Amino acid sequence: MLVAGTTSDAGKSVVTAGILRWLARQGLKVAPFKGQNMSLNSFVTREGAEIGRAQAMQARAAGVEPTALMNPVLLKPGGEASSQVVLMGRPVGELSARGYHGGRQEALLGTVLDCLAELRATHDAVVCEGAGSPAEINLRRTDIVNMGIARAAGLPVVVVGDIDRGGVFASFFGTTALLSREDQALVAGYLVNKFRGDVSLLEPGLRMLEKLTGRRTYGVLPWREGLGIDEEDGGLGVRAPGAALPPVGEEVLRVAVCAVPLMSNFTDVDALAAEPGVRVRFVERADEAADADLLVVPGTRGTVRALAWLRERGFAGELARRAAADRPVLGVCGGYQLLGERIEDDVESRAGVVPGLGLLPVRVRFEREKTLGRPAGTALGLPVEGYEIHHGVAEAEGGAPFVTYADGRAPDGCVVGAVRGTHWHGVLENDAFRRAYLTGVAREAGRRFTVAQDTEFGALREAQLDRLADLVEEHADTAALLRLVEAGPPPGLPFVPPGAP
Repeated sequence: MLVAGTTSDAGKSVVTAGILRWLARQGLKVAPFKGQNMSLNSFVTREGAEIGRAQAMQARAAGVEPTALMNPVLLKPGGEASSQVVLMGRPVGELSARGYHGGRQEALLGTVLDCLAELRATHDAVVCEGAGSPAEINLRRTDIVNMGIARAAGLPVVVVGDIDRGGVFASFFGTTALLSREDQALVAGYLVNKFRGDVSLLEPGLRMLEKLTGRRTYGVLPWREGLGIDEEDGGLGVRAPGAALPPVGEEVLRVAVCAVPLMSNFTDVDALAAEPGVRVRFVERADEAADADLLVVPGTRGTVRALAWLRERGFAGELARRAAADRPVLGVCGGYQLLGERIEDDVESRAGVVPGLGLLPVRVRFEREKTLGRPAGTALGLPVEGYEIHHGVAEAEGGAPFVTYADGRAPDGCVVGAVRGTHWHGVLENDAFRRAYLTGVAREAGRRFTVAQDTEFGALREAQLDRLADLVEEHADTAALLRLVEAGPPPGLPFVPPGAP
């Protein structure tokens, strides 16, 4: 089946994950699928392929290993003009929106359908996620992720609407009415998401919607705070469970994250926020970070652009003052590169040689071949795992390494005083390392903060996925959803005029 949405950020990723976990709990072998993503939050599979992080999360919900088949096309925006196209986990070039939708996207439909067919052949069920809205009539001709794939593969479609935004009935009706007769024949019904209040007050509207469209609503999922999962379209904010738990020791630990342009994999800090007493926030001006015990510079798809932004917003001076005072700073991936002395970029921005912030004795050179990997090693003397996604190659000319590879490669990252940088995403998800790191940060910041010894980030993620499945089981007609998976769209669904123009 295909889970579509009336808008971006309607909750498609969350609902898909919940359905997958519920199906897996019924003993089915299931897999997620999204033909095309546009996201800066990505992940690296075991075979070294880059896919959307939401699909990696959904694979975890399904209890299977993520692969490139689950997200054959990933678009990574590099600004308003273009995006990097990642095909089957590997970058194949940069394209403008006009160039992509002008022919390239349509040409990828065969690849997308082949991947879906392979997943369907090896799993009991595949739950597909759409993108944006299926009623984007300006893009329907080249669509490979919504009704284009539903039509080609004969998938039943359930449309998710975010009632917290308002106008959900109009959104459901309008989405259906803007589809062609052939597309409408696949739209089985609707799922209301993020409902607050008494559901009995909603039921008259659901009955009227069914009368107007001939389609039922398969469930009303209630609003829940702190679900803590990785989404593609979610705005900045902490998704980690336990983000507001009181401290174990006397004081909290404050973490500020620079909200740099084209921020990528900002989910790295979710593991920090999962710790009791750690308060994480995203900041856009240096004065907002004045009281932070740790200042994080995250990854970005626009390193040189982020560098200019940091200087414009006063962060360059703030970071320099922190380094001089031995106050903790952490740079991850692009953030690590920004902390270096020099950046040579003829690939991402084509800006040539640009001076960095100069906090670490590191020189960065961008290469056309992207580094993708799932390394393991040690940091602070403890075993760690992570993943790498970067074009920049850093050469440290001093300081100490941040992490040592288990396979004997040259170490990654650089540490000078309380300033640390690494290319590794996900390193903070390693529980023992995170505890040791935060203990050191508290000491350097002079905080009477005590790290909890029982926080297991992976277990918290699993618990959140089970919560999603519980919501689906308790508030959706799971028997009817299962019938859609088994039998396809209900026959005889009526046409809702006017249809696609």
